[in-house]
Amino acid sequence: MSMNFSDLPSAFERGEELNARLAGKKLAIFLDYDGTLTPIVDRPEMAILSDDARAIVRDLASRCSLAIVSGRDRPDVEKLVGIDNLIYAGSHGFDIAIPGGKAIQREEGAQFADVLDRVKARLLAEVDGIEGSLIEPKKSSVAVHYRLVAPDRHADIQAIVDAIIAEHPNLRITPGKMVYEIQPKLDWNKGKAVLWLLEALDLDKPDILPMYFGDDITDEDAFRALSGKGIGIFVGGATVEAKTDRPTDADYRVEDPDAAVRLLDTLAR
Repeated sequence: MSMNFSDLPSAFERGEELNARLAGKKLAIFLDYDGTLTPIVDRPEMAILSDDARAIVRDLASRCSLAIVSGRDRPDVEKLVGIDNLIYAGSHGFDIAIPGGKAIQREEGAQFADVLDRVKARLLAEVDGIEGSLIEPKKSSVAVHYRLVAPDRHADIQAIVDAIIAEHPNLRITPGKMVYEIQPKLDWNKGKAVLWLLEALDLDKPDILPMYFGDDITDEDAFRALSGKGIGIFVGGATVEAKTDRPTDADYRVEDPDAAVRLLDTLAR
């Protein structure tokens, strides 16, 4: 059942309840990257995983199935995390690769490469001149970051993005934290990717409990997909301002990426 962020119980304060849900279960862990394992930063290349967090994720991955499900390009998040034996789902689950000789890979939206190339070129021509903007080309999408753009220019960026979407009905906007992500309009998202991974890895079983950690709008698809069959952990502030409060299908919350990593360490131990 959905509730607002501000009403979510703390995973640490409900430790006994959480332990009871985990009792007798094997875990399958799914982790967003930006805002979940690392703090939100001004520029994507600044989101560096700490050595402690990397060690904890590596330890946990040796004990259970663990996947990184990120909006970043898959090779980009693979390089940032730097752990070989993980499952990586990049581009919001549009590009998935499973290591360990399983040779399982899924790539959604490959047929949209040409139109996305044209969109990238147009954004570079029209948005790149707005001070503080950043165009991030990806394999299966293109992201327009405006965190460093003056507030009085936000509407200009939105107008450009809206115009592009109006001209390309086969594309959609996936909103995020100070970013517009232009993607193929397909029935595919992080939630679909998580469910596909559970099936592909033969993890969709009663004795396996999937857990998803995320902080953004795109993570809601995964929280929703696991509702009733897993546990969703929202990574956000200790208090939520009224203007940013909204319904979520997560089950618990932790305060920030540091707290998320502490919870992962607890799960590993």
